[in-house]
Amino acid sequence: MIPRDLTFVLGGARSGKSAHAEQLASDSACPVTYIATARVADEEFAQRVAHHRERRPAHWNLLEAPVDLAGAVTSADAPGHCILIDCLTLWLANLLCPPDNAPLADDPHARMLAFEAALVSARGRIIVVSNEIGLGVVPLGAATRLYVDEIGRLNQRVAALSTQVTMMIAGLPLSLKSAGH
Repeated sequence: MIPRDLTFVLGGARSGKSAHAEQLASDSACPVTYIATARVADEEFAQRVAHHRERRPAHWNLLEAPVDLAGAVTSADAPGHCILIDCLTLWLANLLCPPDNAPLADDPHARMLAFEAALVSARGRIIVVSNEIGLGVVPLGAATRLYVDEIGRLNQRVAALSTQVTMMIAGLPLSLKSAGH
């Protein structure tokens, strides 16, 4: 059996997590598929996405998966291939808060379970980026508390599946879990 090669990179806003994950993907010497989960809602966010795009090598494949992350992972996965998912926090926001106050298309928990199953069955290298947002004050609104709770639970499940977990703080990687430990 081939051991899972799943790296989870966590951090706060502007902690360097995406740049670190991109460097890990480049260092893998494998073909890379970048799975973007963002939905661009305004000009400021479009500039953030453009900054990420400019930083990535042009030869990387790109899949956009604002909702069907499990499907994107499954379609891109192959032995000797690297998938970089950036990021779980935007994906979960898409699941819990559809655009224009539209009703939920389906069960967010079913999507999360499908994503976890795709990670478990993956044959290539996967690098997942997520925000660690539970370190601050308790949010006032019920919807925001639900989001913080759900991303915390999702991060815990992905970390448990991962062979390596890195926390980025001020651009510095702190290893929380490494293969074999």
